Amino acid sequence: MYMADSWQVPRQASVVVDGRAVQRENALLRELVTVYQHLTGLTLQDADVSTVIRLLADRTGATVTIVSRDLEVVAAAAPDGAVDGVAERVREYLAGGRLRAVLNSSAQTRRSLRLPEVSGSAPVVVVAPVVVGDDVPAYLLTFARSHDDDSGDMSLLVTEHAATICGVILGRERIVAAAARQIRDDLVEGLLLGSRDSGEVGRWARHLGYEASRQHRVLAAAIQVATSVRAAGKATLGQRVAAAVDHYFGTRVPGAITSVRDGEVVIVVPDDGGQAAEATQLSWECRARMREVFPEASVTIGIGAPCRDPAEIARSYGQARRTIDAVMRLGRQGQVVAFDDLGIHRLLLQVPDLTELRSFATDVLGELDRHEQQRGPELMTTLACYFRENNSPQRTARALHLHPNTVAYRIRRIQEITGLRLDTYRDRLMAQVAVEILSATDGGLEGAPATRAVGYAPRPANVPASGGTQSPNGHQTALPRPRASVRAGQPH
Repeated sequence: MYMADSWQVPRQASVVVDGRAVQRENALLRELVTVYQHLTGLTLQDADVSTVIRLLADRTGATVTIVSRDLEVVAAAAPDGAVDGVAERVREYLAGGRLRAVLNSSAQTRRSLRLPEVSGSAPVVVVAPVVVGDDVPAYLLTFARSHDDDSGDMSLLVTEHAATICGVILGRERIVAAAARQIRDDLVEGLLLGSRDSGEVGRWARHLGYEASRQHRVLAAAIQVATSVRAAGKATLGQRVAAAVDHYFGTRVPGAITSVRDGEVVIVVPDDGGQAAEATQLSWECRARMREVFPEASVTIGIGAPCRDPAEIARSYGQARRTIDAVMRLGRQGQVVAFDDLGIHRLLLQVPDLTELRSFATDVLGELDRHEQQRGPELMTTLACYFRENNSPQRTARALHLHPNTVAYRIRRIQEITGLRLDTYRDRLMAQVAVEILSATDGGLEGAPATRAVGYAPRPANVPASGGTQSPNGHQTALPRPRASVRAGQPH
């Protein structure tokens, strides 16, 4: 018997289609595709990240911002186009500290994250890392009103795509900046090395923005990393310090030309006054700032003589470098040193072996030095001041707050002890050179400004003294001073 008629066909479950939900989902998808197309199109234009976040704010109705790894607001936009107060509101939210762990997690996973709502009034925050190569230099954040799951998923996707576009733009800007920097460094290198063709040097200088109508000076900042730093981290730390020095001068000196070279930063700065006062002030401030930020590194800055013609830049740079080399030979890194102030030391420090210089000083003033170790530094101090005051007992007495007869007596005692006759040209020259050698090799750079010791560039009053440390209350704590017998010209 045919049993087909007795089979019971199971009923299909009825499907209830919500037409409104379908329409809403289609609208969200169309909006998602539109936003994607607009964002992707920005990569073909000369757009920056500010353009990206303005577009995202307009299309999503959310406040959008890009922050750096240090949580500094790079750019911000609101959906109504208003910019006043947007960045400040973002900073207030970032100050709460809630985001830092989320940002770190987002950077590690390279994925966008949505923060759960903590209250009905709090915004819904979506975080997406901006990836450039293997680096995450920034984050893109959106702050929106509370929304349902569908629009929330769209916000997550759009924010992530916008962050990708920002990464492409930042990467492109890095490549362009690196190429421009390479060209700039090549031009600076040509100026520093010098050229026989002055016309070519002039063209290079004009490309760099050098104004031949103004006087300039070349500063060389040599960077040394402490031996306590691990070998693997020395190069990285040196690069960070060099970048910081470059940024310091570049942002504070209009018209400055800077170049980061191997182990140093070269800066060409305008010097309209001709006295290197501004260059010296900035150099001391930069040195103090680098010491504060990078305590494991030292920055020694040499200041070359003035130059105007572009062909003279190489000479000024060479002077700055020789000044630094002289300071390094004396073991006095971490100073601001002016070539103009080297004086006779420009010749003395050409002697290959410093022990030869010290031997000469000992031959001339050794007996006086041994006498001072027993009786005190007053004779050496008087002698240095006597030379500085052009062999005038009266001016020496005023400078040391002594009676002229006391100065005359001390000069006689010096002659008796050393066997020198300071009224003769030869003996006076030998004694003066010996004093300069002692000043240079035994602490002269720490001397008082009046001594004009080796390359001493006067330190501004608002900058901590070199060789000291700063206490928490801001006062300077001096390190032990050298013996007075080698601090030529220091009143006692």
